[in-house]
Amino acid sequence: MAQTVIKTDVALVGAGIMSATLGALLRQLQPDWSISLFERLDAAAAESSDPWNNAGTGHSALCELNYTPKTADGDVNIDKALNINEQFQVSRQFWAHAVDNGVLGAPDEFINPIPHVSFTHGAAGAEYLRKRYDRLSAQTLFEGMEYITDPDEFSKRLPLMATGRDFDEPVALNWFTDGTDVDFGALTQGLLNFVSRGGDIYFGHAVTNLNKQSDGSWIVKVRNTRTGEKLQVHAKFVFVGAGGGALHLLQKSGIAEAKGFGGFPVSGEFFRCTNPDLIEQHAAKVYGQAAVGAPPMSVPHLDTRVINHKKGLLFGPYAGWSPKFLKSGSFMDLPNSVKPSNMLPMLSIAPQEFGLLKYLISELAAGPADRVATLSEFVPRALGSDWEMITAGQRVQVIRKTGVGGSLEFGTAVVAAGDGTIAGLLGASPGASTAVPAMLDVLEKCFPAEYKAWTPKLTEMIPSFGQKLSDNRDLFHQVWDWTSTSLQLKRDPAIASTGA
Repeated sequence: MAQTVIKTDVALVGAGIMSATLGALLRQLQPDWSISLFERLDAAAAESSDPWNNAGTGHSALCELNYTPKTADGDVNIDKALNINEQFQVSRQFWAHAVDNGVLGAPDEFINPIPHVSFTHGAAGAEYLRKRYDRLSAQTLFEGMEYITDPDEFSKRLPLMATGRDFDEPVALNWFTDGTDVDFGALTQGLLNFVSRGGDIYFGHAVTNLNKQSDGSWIVKVRNTRTGEKLQVHAKFVFVGAGGGALHLLQKSGIAEAKGFGGFPVSGEFFRCTNPDLIEQHAAKVYGQAAVGAPPMSVPHLDTRVINHKKGLLFGPYAGWSPKFLKSGSFMDLPNSVKPSNMLPMLSIAPQEFGLLKYLISELAAGPADRVATLSEFVPRALGSDWEMITAGQRVQVIRKTGVGGSLEFGTAVVAAGDGTIAGLLGASPGASTAVPAMLDVLEKCFPAEYKAWTPKLTEMIPSFGQKLSDNRDLFHQVWDWTSTSLQLKRDPAIASTGA
């Protein structure tokens, strides 16, 4: 069978939010560059970026308690929350600029206003949220946060969670009205529609290998999954944004920077509400506290979603385990990822992460009644008949080599070759919500000379570019008002005050 040869400046692997974001950035920064994207599946955002495969929280640390851990002296550390919120503001600005300039269509196709809420019960939990509120509400990025302990106010704002609840036990909320729900599937598709105006997108095409040439360029070997036809793609730069599949491809590339990295796959399931009456009783993203040893992606949450303009309700996740690195992957993904360079780091994880392993075993042993019991902590009168179980996305947590051992990291890591000709993204949460700063990191590492020349255009897209909004209250309010208007996130004050 004849082999088709394609030449391109940029080859993007994977049609998820990361590749879509990088492609949209480059299309505006360097419109004369050719871009080709290759996706193994037959649609965009069919894995981790699918709206039912992630929380759609718009991770901004407004409600996720794992970003504000307790300290040994009983205080609350907010450093990670500030950093993640700062990154989300960068993404939010890029999206607003994209809407204003026709890169994206109507904002309510992918983003909608919804309160973000932290929830605890018990005296210790209430005290923790009070301290969290005291620390965060004093910060520019978290102005407007509320601390609520009054049962009547709780009932008014969260009726589904209040019905049947025994308020003899203290409850507490950190409430932030101006949170968002993001449909990353729709956002990915919108960005790829823009990229495709001057680029080629190949669905049903799996990247099988990456070979570096003597001139620094890459030959990307691709196979059409329907016909078996093989493509040989000559690319000056390659980005591997293939989610759980990124580790295997970066290993195949042979770059030194990928050596020592391993992956630990964790899957998840959600309850999806099937009762329209219950869905209408809840309008918030409510996050609780993770179980001891649980990974950040397993923080329980009762989550209002807006997908295709239709409101839905999820609860979970319930953690599972599979050796697959993708939902549509292979059971050999994990064993095939073990290499001499990462074997010791991967083997060293088990004794270090005993709490995580214990948690996963307990989750796998849980039956339907156990899962409804967990749901009832949020929805006291939960009935299993009102909910259906769906399988969510597969995540691969990063195992990074540290000395002779390794450490398990619950975040994202940009892996880039020293010569800047290839880069990839490993890891999970906060992931999609921080796609823009993550891809700016890729651009800075891989195109240092061009990056300086791109500064004026980047500042046009992201007015806070190169600055920290947390240190500049006036600039924060300027960009907040602009993005709220452009993304149609401004709410009626009367409605906002009730949390409805």
